[in-house]
Amino acid sequence: MKILIADDDVVSRLVLTGVLQKFGHEVVATVDGAEAWEVMQRPDAPRMAVLDWVMPGLAGVEVCRRIRGLQSDQPPYIIILTSMGEKADIVTGLDAGADDYLAKPFDPGELHARVDVGRRMIEMQARLIEARDALAYEAMHDSLTGTLNRRAFAEVLTRELSRDGRHHQGLALGICDVDEFKRVNDTYGHQVGDEALCGLVRHLENNLRGHDVLGRIGGDEFMMLTEHHRREDVGLVYERARAAVAHTPMPTSAGNVSITISIGVSIRGAEETADQLFATADLALYRAKDAGRNRVCLAAEPTPPSAPSEPEQPAAPLVGENAPAVGAKPPAADGNPPA
Repeated sequence: MKILIADDDVVSRLVLTGVLQKFGHEVVATVDGAEAWEVMQRPDAPRMAVLDWVMPGLAGVEVCRRIRGLQSDQPPYIIILTSMGEKADIVTGLDAGADDYLAKPFDPGELHARVDVGRRMIEMQARLIEARDALAYEAMHDSLTGTLNRRAFAEVLTRELSRDGRHHQGLALGICDVDEFKRVNDTYGHQVGDEALCGLVRHLENNLRGHDVLGRIGGDEFMMLTEHHRREDVGLVYERARAAVAHTPMPTSAGNVSITISIGVSIRGAEETADQLFATADLALYRAKDAGRNRVCLAAEPTPPSAPSEPEQPAAPLVGENAPAVGAKPPAADGNPPA
């Protein structure tokens, strides 16, 4: 562990350094409080500090106060070295933010023991922060696909709508649904269906831009929040995502499974709320489904007659490189494509 030592006495500083290095610690030695304060403000500051109480420039207690004023999830563990034996002095040091104190002249064994207590406290604190961050991630993300869950997406949507009201950057909400996804689950089982959904998310993320947001509503439905400068560009973003999914089978443990998606898109109007935006995109999704699936439908615009530039799908099993997309219309009995 990296430990800072601040002591203006040369002999005391050398003894501290030697003892701590003997027990395997990395030591950063400083000669006064001002230098110690400068070191503790660095991004790579030591996680523990041993500060002498009486030093030129800044006293150890004052350095301690300043360190405690820094904003940090992992504040350093501070031990004050003092030759003052009065209880009131010790209380003053602890009130200033010190975690422990050690009387001078110190015993090397006691120094090691107190430093070891500090090390355990630092490690426990790191584990608590790691657990907190893991719980926060789980609360905000879908456990299967790793995308934002519905609650987290709603928070992002509310925030972005507020920002759009101030800056008018232009927002669009897309609701994406896998066409006839039940066929995948019924044919291969839910595990393969889950693998296909994870593959779908990868395709969507690869074809969205860095500032776009993807979330899962539930089941096989996803939400996409995109920013645009020109309304005519909105359809291109969602069409690119749709085409990427339609042309690339999803790798699963049962082989490559082809799927298609339908997307309903709502472009935000003035003062439109999150609920209104969602409802409009949902209606556009139903229009896309009713029109034959595998297409992008923008609210308040004519429903596209078919997915543009979509190759004819051969009659083949669902698995394999030539697998027809689940949700795409199958050819007629005479082998001709459907009307």
